[in-house]
Amino acid sequence: MAFSPKRCLVVGPSWVGDMVMAQSLFMALKHRFPDLQIDVLAPAWSKPILAAMPEVRAAIEMPLQHGELALGKRYQLGKSLRANAYDWAIVLPRSLKAALVPFWANIPVRTGFKGEMRYGLLNDIRPLDKTVLTMTVQRFVALGLPKDATLPPEIQSPRLVVEGTPSSSPTSPTLALCPGAEYGGAKRWPAEYYAAVALHYITQGGQVILLGSAKDAPVTAQIAAAVNSPACQDLAGKTSIQEVLVLLAQADQVVSNDSGLMHVAAALGTPVIAVYGSSDPTYTPPLSDKAQILYLGLSCSPCFKRECPLGHLDCLKKIEPQQVISHL
Repeated sequence: MAFSPKRCLVVGPSWVGDMVMAQSLFMALKHRFPDLQIDVLAPAWSKPILAAMPEVRAAIEMPLQHGELALGKRYQLGKSLRANAYDWAIVLPRSLKAALVPFWANIPVRTGFKGEMRYGLLNDIRPLDKTVLTMTVQRFVALGLPKDATLPPEIQSPRLVVEGTPSSSPTSPTLALCPGAEYGGAKRWPAEYYAAVALHYITQGGQVILLGSAKDAPVTAQIAAAVNSPACQDLAGKTSIQEVLVLLAQADQVVSNDSGLMHVAAALGTPVIAVYGSSDPTYTPPLSDKAQILYLGLSCSPCFKRECPLGHLDCLKKIEPQQVISHL
């Protein structure tokens, strides 16, 4: 009998960028099974992002912190989800604990990559050949395809759909700067470089908004102080994710580190200049034909470290502000 699921639970990733890239999987699932209902088990912060994905029916909040085991909570959550009668689960994280809720929810088909001794918890275990599936988004999409599908799969780029407008619509061209990177300093283009780009844009008659979480506020405050202009608004930590989605959608241009907001901006169709240092643009690129990538590919990069192990951060410092300005 052909596999024809009606309700699918996807255990989503814990990072903003990965959650955006997961939309490519949801698109592939709807293409394969047009009537499939897709629910996503995900952190609370991701609900506005998932709400911008037409393919997703509902976001189910994972009531745990990233990395928290909490077996009792996971069991109770799985037990509560039995009433939803899911017939398929796709587990995107490769940890053992990520596979527990679908197992305890009694979902008959549980798909995921081999990893962390998940035999039994998953019963549709796929091998992961990183030489074939070189991109994160390819790995996500592959889990939604038949086991014998040709790999790497074709990818549909994420396309977030947002509604709403900021309290005041911009009257001049707007450049959004996203200078944060939750992963660590080795992904952050220097604050003074961002300030130089902001000053150039303002002298050309534009306005600049600085976006990020409360954790990014020290960096955005440094940039705002260096720019020292009413045309530069520091909004880091002062906006909800929903508001950030709207602001990025309405911006004329975005300059960002390799971060979650870079992936959000790309998925909104806003032109993005993405600055890469310690990470690899072939592994997690912005999935948009309106994105431009600046990456030096030095012998020491990508190192994937949170902080520069050599102490010089040449992979980012040698990308001069003028290089970004020339792409605006």
